[in-house]
Amino acid sequence: MLDKGPTLIKNLDMPSKNIVKIYTPNSYYHIYNRGIEKRVIFLDHRDFKKFLYYLKLYLSPKDEILQLAQIDPGVQRFYPLNLSEEIDLVAYALMPNHFHLLLKQTSNNGITKFMRRLSTAYVMYFNKKYDRVGSLFQNRFKACNVNSDSYILHLSRYIHLNPLSLKQSSHLKNCTSYPNYLGEQRVSWCKPKFILDYFNSGYSKLNSVNSYKAFVEDYSIDSSSVLGPLVLESK
Repeated sequence: MLDKGPTLIKNLDMPSKNIVKIYTPNSYYHIYNRGIEKRVIFLDHRDFKKFLYYLKLYLSPKDEILQLAQIDPGVQRFYPLNLSEEIDLVAYALMPNHFHLLLKQTSNNGITKFMRRLSTAYVMYFNKKYDRVGSLFQNRFKACNVNSDSYILHLSRYIHLNPLSLKQSSHLKNCTSYPNYLGEQRVSWCKPKFILDYFNSGYSKLNSVNSYKAFVEDYSIDSSSVLGPLVLESK
C-alpha cells in the first residue's frame, strides 16, 4: 500500500465553494451533472455508448471527424461544432444517474459551448428514444475550478473510483477514462498525459501507468476528504 506521502497533500489552497459562472482559459474544471429528481439518465449500455460517442464527436481532432464523415455522412454536421481546439478532456466517469468530467479549457468560453452542445445532443437522443419531452438534467451543470496539481491528481482518482461504489461496477468499467490511464485503451479525445507525466517525473520513479494505478487503488488517503467542495455531489 502507498504511504500518505506529502507530495500529494501539502500546501493546498482550499477551492471555492461557489459554482463557477465565468471560466478562465488554460484552467482545469470539475464538471458534474445528474438527472432531474435524481432519475437515471443512462438506462442501458447503448445510452452510455451514445454519450461517449458525443464526447468523441465534439473532442476528437478535426481530421478524425472528416475521416469518420467519409464512413457516416451524418457526422459531417458535427465538424463545425467540434471543440477539440478549445477543450481537453482529462478524465471522466458516467454513472447511472450522473456524470463527472475533468476538463481543461484553453479558450474563454469553451466549457460553456461544450456543455451546451453535449447536453442538448444527449437530451434530444434520450427523449426521442424513450418517447419523452422536457428536461433530463436537474439543473445547469455544476463546475468548480481545480487550482492545484494535487487537486487535479486527487480529482482524477475520485472520478475513477466512482463506479466502484456500485455492484455493477464491472459493467461501468468502460464508462470511465481509467482504461486510458492503464494503457488498456487509447482514444484521441481523452488526454491523461498531464497526470501520468506527473507520476513519471515527480511522485514516483516507477512506470507512470503502474504508479497511477497504485495511487488510485492502494493510496491510503480518501481523496474526497482532500477535495472537499470540489466533489460537487449533493446528497
